[in-house]
Amino acid sequence: MNNISDDQILELFASEKNKEKAFGMLMRKYNMNIYQTARRIVYVHEDADDITQNVLIKIWNNLSSFRGDSSLKTWITRISVNESLTFVEKKKRMLQLDDEEYVTRILNSIPDAEQSISSEQIVELIQKGIQSLPEKQRVVFTLRYYDEMPYEEMSKVLGTSVGALKTSYHFAVKKIEEFIERH
Repeated sequence: MNNISDDQILELFASEKNKEKAFGMLMRKYNMNIYQTARRIVYVHEDADDITQNVLIKIWNNLSSFRGDSSLKTWITRISVNESLTFVEKKKRMLQLDDEEYVTRILNSIPDAEQSISSEQIVELIQKGIQSLPEKQRVVFTLRYYDEMPYEEMSKVLGTSVGALKTSYHFAVKKIEEFIERH
């Protein structure tokens, strides 16, 4: 079902009788991407699930007004990133935490690595390093590293220049390396 093109999905969605079928196809094609984008920003599974649902609702409500200025994937990723960042900001306000306190709380929820490090523990350490990044660097790093998103597409998603994105990614990698060395 992932072989269906975005144009075919959009064409089916434009027809009132095929709208739900088209949206089901879109969900099957992009649900995991939405979830992974959210999970890498908020880290907590339950929060990422909630964000995924919110993103899908926004897509349902706004897909008919999709103009095609970017690819459908870029548009969906932009919604996912924005929804995730909004979620983090709301959670920080609700818990009355600043950025540093919020990151500390997230880091403390990740199990500590033991003396002998397994591949799972290395992944956890990398995730802790990612979570310790400033918000923008964390988003840029996850889109580039995990999603392998080209800088040009990321520029459209985040509304930032390619040069600034490359710089953010470079600093993010250095900070993660430093974090891993310290721990």
